[in-house]
Amino acid sequence: MANVYEWLDAGNTLVGDGAMGTALQDLGLTDGGAPELWNVEQPDRVASVLEGYAAAGANVVTTNTFGGTRGRLEMHGLGDRVHELNKAGSQVARTVADKHKNVFVFGDVGPSGELMDPMGTLTPETGKALFAEQIKGLVDGGCDAILIETMSDLGEVSAAVEAAKEVAPGMPIVATLSFDTNLRTMMGVKPATAVTEIAAMGVRLIGANCGRGTDEMRIIAGEMADAKPDGVHIFIQSNAGLPQLVGGDFIYTGTPEEMGEFATEMKSLGIKAIGSCCGSTKVHTAAIATALKG
Repeated sequence: MANVYEWLDAGNTLVGDGAMGTALQDLGLTDGGAPELWNVEQPDRVASVLEGYAAAGANVVTTNTFGGTRGRLEMHGLGDRVHELNKAGSQVARTVADKHKNVFVFGDVGPSGELMDPMGTLTPETGKALFAEQIKGLVDGGCDAILIETMSDLGEVSAAVEAAKEVAPGMPIVATLSFDTNLRTMMGVKPATAVTEIAAMGVRLIGANCGRGTDEMRIIAGEMADAKPDGVHIFIQSNAGLPQLVGGDFIYTGTPEEMGEFATEMKSLGIKAIGSCCGSTKVHTAAIATALKG
């Protein structure tokens, strides 16, 4: 199978998968538990979430490793298990992808939780080392691409990109930021700036994930599509609406029908890589797949 860059270059659409955290909570993960631990303790449940997405038409299954850097795992007393848990995350996703046609495993790298120098202690060097440790596990487990997601600081993105290039030369890198503060990231990055600066790092699939629902994501996606250099593809993964407190639970109100309509709009902007984020399910994925492949 072609790599994900080649797949998009050939004119194919790429249906992303949906939420992992909310799906695992539905399966019994408690607040405060480490989702990554389930890659070794409950791999069948993690696989069942990814299988649902692949069966619904996703071309991507994302590893359950969003908090898989050492600092985040140390919060759960798991700092010495970075390689093991990330490798297992890739292996679980790989077993699902291999049962389907044209499904890529994206090795998931979330924010470190540290701020970059001078506001925080993370430097380009320490950041690169932190991400390299995680990415080594993901690559050893058999992922097809490295997904750097929900980022807000371009310095942190750069550290993760450099780590991916060092650990897995030639492997496609995907990078998405979360624009949830007046259509900017928490660190003030605008969508157009993100596309041009991350493209200059050599990344060819760039986008936005999470955020505040499809209304804001429409504006963000438009700005990214307008700014993208030749050879770069845009990847959009919106939350399923905004969470509303219903009883004692937060419920995401965005329907699969709305997500399908959103995907059709994205396609009309020339965006061919679309998934979903928090609160979404395999039913949302099916709606996106129908819209993109229709």
